[in-house]
Amino acid sequence: MSPESPETDTSPAADSPARKPAERPAGEPEPGASPAGEPEPHASPAGQPVEPPAAVPEPHGRPRLLRDASLSAVLAGFVAVVVSYSGTLVIVLAAASAGHLDPARTTSWVWAISLGSGLTCIGLSLRTRMPVITAWSTPGAALLVTSLGAYPYAEAVGAFLIAGAVITLIGLTGVFGWLMRQVPAAVVSAMLAGILFGFGTHVFTSLKTAPVIAGSVLLAYLLAKRLLPRYAVLVALAAGVAGSAATSRLHVRLHAIELARPVLTAPEFSLASLVGIAVPLIVATLASQNAPGMAVLSASGYRPGDRLLIGTTGVASTVLAPFGSHAVNLAAITAAICTGPEAHPDPRRRYVAGVSCGACYVLIGSFGSTLVAFFAGLPGELVAAVAGVALFGALAGGLAGAVKEEKDREAALITFLATASGVTLFGIGSAFWGLVLGVAAHLVLSGRRRGRTAGA
Repeated sequence: MSPESPETDTSPAADSPARKPAERPAGEPEPGASPAGEPEPHASPAGQPVEPPAAVPEPHGRPRLLRDASLSAVLAGFVAVVVSYSGTLVIVLAAASAGHLDPARTTSWVWAISLGSGLTCIGLSLRTRMPVITAWSTPGAALLVTSLGAYPYAEAVGAFLIAGAVITLIGLTGVFGWLMRQVPAAVVSAMLAGILFGFGTHVFTSLKTAPVIAGSVLLAYLLAKRLLPRYAVLVALAAGVAGSAATSRLHVRLHAIELARPVLTAPEFSLASLVGIAVPLIVATLASQNAPGMAVLSASGYRPGDRLLIGTTGVASTVLAPFGSHAVNLAAITAAICTGPEAHPDPRRRYVAGVSCGACYVLIGSFGSTLVAFFAGLPGELVAAVAGVALFGALAGGLAGAVKEEKDREAALITFLATASGVTLFGIGSAFWGLVLGVAAHLVLSGRRRGRTAGA
């Protein structure tokens, strides 16, 4: 149960067989229910039962997307893209440099991961009616910084292709989703809180290096949260840009704008690249990206269909691998920006943020590295502060879910601390280890309690 879903459901549909997850295949939508992943229509963002909206005739000639669109949701998608291109893309460019790729192949790599992320964002968000945010594998790119230069580029592309195919198979079979469903809700919420913890603290650490920028973002956010809560992030972003300009920290320059030209590379296969690139890339993408991505959606009250989501991103990775895409997967940090109430008070209308995010990915990716230079000119403190305030709601929800049940608090605490520590072991990030340690603690502690109960 997610921290935002009610503990009990007294609506007539609560006893319907179609609402029992155990009676349908994993990852498939409920018969007669809303599209896969859409939150329960009777559940509010705060987890309190509310009356479903009265049925009204749909206006002819106006698509549902336009009816559901809102400035706050569109902005949430844009902020997610700003965070992606201003932060994690640097790791991709570093990996390209380490692999001695020429500008054409580097641009093709940026184009491929942007296009894959954009199309999957748009398609999955429209299909499921939930804000599905995808991105390129950051831990995978970090892995390539140290390993890409040791193999011919064609063999690296072959490893990307194999990794995408294996992830697709794991997703479509439902194995990954089954494993995720065995994790207690408190541990999932604690992992989410641990992932976002650093972004929350960056708002305040940025006050030391850029007090005007970070201070204006925080103050504007608080004032707007009181007066214009739906547009608090927009106001904070505008204040941060103004503060950056006032302190001469805004160095945005656009040179000649050119469309990206994808470069097709015929894949080659070797045992060395399979072991050195494909296997660790599979593990890192599933454990450090897709697992937290599923957790973010679940913690926000959605019921993500793992087969559809993991399978689709795996297919996108496979198709785009010859153009340089190392992996497309579910996002976690940027997803939290789009799944909270800041995107829209109604969870059923937040999918617009996913569509907005995808459209921005496609637009920026179409121009390759040209527009990437635009985001590189934004001050790091501005990006950190805006991302931090945009994630306040998701962080608060994760913390609340982690401590909701007293019996799970110790396991949740271990998960939170391990995840927030940022430790990386064997090339796998802290989110995975927090999940593993939290589940282990839950099994030990729950087993101890059951033993005491049986012996009483």
